Amino acid sequence: MSSRKSKSNSLIHAECLSQVQRILRERFCHQSSHSNLFGVQVQYKHLIELLKRTAFHGESNSMLIIGPRGSGKTMLINHALKELMEIEEMSENILQVHLNGLLQINDKIALKEITRQLNLENVVGEKVFGSFAENLSFLLEALKKGNRSSSCPVIFILDEFDLFAYHKNQTLLYNLFDISQSAQTPIAVIGLTCRLDILELLEKRVKSRFSHRQIHLMNSFSFPQYLKIFKEQLSLPAEFPDKLFAEKWNENIQCLSEERNVREVLQKHFNVNKSLRSLHMLLMLALNRVTSSHPFMTAADLMEASQLCDMDSKANIVHGLSVLEICLIIAMKHLNDIYEEEPFNFQMVYNEFQKFVQRKAHSIYNFEKPVVMKAFEHLQQLELIKPMERTSVNAQREYQLMKLLLDNTQIMNALQKYPNCPTDVRQWATSSLSWL
Repeated sequence: MSSRKSKSNSLIHAECLSQVQRILRERFCHQSSHSNLFGVQVQYKHLIELLKRTAFHGESNSMLIIGPRGSGKTMLINHALKELMEIEEMSENILQVHLNGLLQINDKIALKEITRQLNLENVVGEKVFGSFAENLSFLLEALKKGNRSSSCPVIFILDEFDLFAYHKNQTLLYNLFDISQSAQTPIAVIGLTCRLDILELLEKRVKSRFSHRQIHLMNSFSFPQYLKIFKEQLSLPAEFPDKLFAEKWNENIQCLSEERNVREVLQKHFNVNKSLRSLHMLLMLALNRVTSSHPFMTAADLMEASQLCDMDSKANIVHGLSVLEICLIIAMKHLNDIYEEEPFNFQMVYNEFQKFVQRKAHSIYNFEKPVVMKAFEHLQQLELIKPMERTSVNAQREYQLMKLLLDNTQIMNALQKYPNCPTDVRQWATSSLSWL
């Protein structure tokens, strides 16, 4: 009887945990508009007021949201649009156009996308017909025909706004800003960018038509606020089906936030990167360790997740190299020490390797030169070394100048963890300056 009861309990546990995983992963990955805004309430107020003026009063406007990657620019605009769409009389009357500088790489593609999203007449199915000039004149005519009182407001969201500034003659930006300055169809142009010098990229005629409204997001919260965000991001909502489990889970998160080890991990993370995206990455890695046999998150999970976040990718590549490739990297390290970071070529590295082999012939196999060359090329493919200049057709590969992309600390740390590294090779790495 007791075994049957424990079995049903474990099933309930597993079901709860799968729901926990789903809720929290959705929160971390999608930055949904349901999640809370942290430290950007003032900026949010400005943005929502501007959008409401366009939506209710037909007032055209333009604005830039500037901030580093992961500072919450997209989340801010999504929140504002969600609030706007929840107003009954507005939800059917507002048109939205979402463009991205990485996808719409020129004005022709951008115009087709605008035409498609606005469902204008020259769209059949998903395809847009007509030349660039026809699409532009058609779109402008459609937008300019309208007026403030009768036309549907259109909100343009331009992600990676700085990339649109590289389009030929900035035609799209010029026309959008031009319409936003005139009493035609009410439009709001919202640009999202991480470049502080964005206005310097705009042409004079484009700049003169821009309203110069800017919102800056700088992740300016303090560590106590960061700790509060940590708790909020891991806490389960009140509407979680199993109230008892949710209570236990939230109590555990509260206890975690008070532990010294956890605070140290979060403080280190906060000092390196304040962005919520990096915090979500840390929490996601810790959440992956939660299972039915280990149902609650612990300080050890967070510490391990932190180590994974801080892991050096280049040092990890070194762990998978052959002994010959390790020897070549050590030879390059010696050349860097001797010639004070001057570039080197394959022949210099090969000579250095040969000196080592002659001294330690009993422990290291003397590879032939083509084999060593192949290992050297493999290091270049892994981007652990890079050529100083473009390779010409006639240049001999042995004499092409290269630069090592690893520093001494990375090399020594990687050697410490390298499995079955020959003792002579390790000693050679540490004795860099003894024979100068």
